[in-house]
Amino acid sequence: MKELLAYVAQNLVEHPDQVEVRQIDCDGEVVLELRVAPEDMGKVIGRQGRIAKEIRAIVRSLAQRKNTRVSVEIVD
Repeated sequence: MKELLAYVAQNLVEHPDQVEVRQIDCDGEVVLELRVAPEDMGKVIGRQGRIAKEIRAIVRSLAQRKNTRVSVEIVD
């Protein structure tokens, strides 16, 4: 899941080398923190958060296949 999130984010932004994904396991849930360059934040979030919602949906669908709970946080 971490690799999928990194792949999607790197293909959306202008500075793919600054994409960082951190995985935190807590209470049976996996939290993925996504960090990108400040100027790329809008490209990852999108208008009214549409791209961020779709990224979360893609990662959640993979997590469902693995019977895991996951949440994606976009950190600035």
